[in-house]
Amino acid sequence: MNTLFIDCGISGIAGDMSLAAFTEIGVDLSFVERKLQSVIKEEFSLSTKKVIKKGISSTQLIIETEEEKHSHRHYTHIKKAIEESDLDMPEKETALKMFEVIAIAEAKIHNSTLEKVHFHEVGGVDSMIDIIGSAIAFQTLNIEKVVSSPIAVGNGYIKMAHGFYPVPAPATLEILKNIPLRYTDVQGELTTPTGAAIIRTLANKFGNMPSMKVQRVGYGAGTKDFTGHPNVVRFVLSEQ
Repeated sequence: MNTLFIDCGISGIAGDMSLAAFTEIGVDLSFVERKLQSVIKEEFSLSTKKVIKKGISSTQLIIETEEEKHSHRHYTHIKKAIEESDLDMPEKETALKMFEVIAIAEAKIHNSTLEKVHFHEVGGVDSMIDIIGSAIAFQTLNIEKVVSSPIAVGNGYIKMAHGFYPVPAPATLEILKNIPLRYTDVQGELTTPTGAAIIRTLANKFGNMPSMKVQRVGYGAGTKDFTGHPNVVRFVLSEQ
């Protein structure tokens, strides 16, 4: 059985970190980019670069697009774009589930409906690439089981579209209901709504690394640097 263990107990997880980690365990980013072009009509390009995070060699995702950061899109528009794309059905289903998870959380927080809810931080091209790209990457590896560590989410406050919000952000915490979180005294956002949606959708089980025969290990880097730990998520692909 192909098993993926996602270790997000040190520095949480974000969508860009996830897609970067997938490239380190065998996913061809150019393949993902071609697939994404059938969903996202705006011009964009993807690349990666090697970075060192507290001594750990890892991969950072680079997205180039002319769209303004944090552009707004309605959930229904993103859903339609995925449904009408050329993605394979398993890729569509995974991507749709990830966005549905976020939409349900946002609708509850803002007292709205799935039909009316619109995304701020996760409505731009960059977030669509992170989420849909991770869905595509996941489906290319024929993974049968996903185990996630308890999730580090961070503390403090973060500036968002509506002003200063507590960390974890309301959408993140809503998505992570009934999922074990890991205590950390880090002041800052470690897990984002996109990362939370990826974990919520993919993980079958939460706990420590299971017994496994490790095949590949990948580190996806975040853009921030913290003083006490490497800002990476670790993907471990194995036969169990």
